[in-house]
Amino acid sequence: MAIRIEEYSELQAICWNRPADAVLSLEDALATYESNWRHVRQDRLTARERALIDALIHDVGHGVFLS
Repeated sequence: MAIRIEEYSELQAICWNRPADAVLSLEDALATYESNWRHVRQDRLTARERALIDALIHDVGHGVFLS
């Protein structure tokens, strides 16, 4: 499965140096959120993007989020 950057506004914001139509693996998406969490505007996360992050933490991070 791959994550389309353009479908998640905060992910797109922290992936400013990649094409908007780029896709990330699940592992890369979690690593991107983790390494750039300080730049994520949590108040702007949609329910869908929050659910994605929660699923990534659960499935890929085995319940651990390294920020």
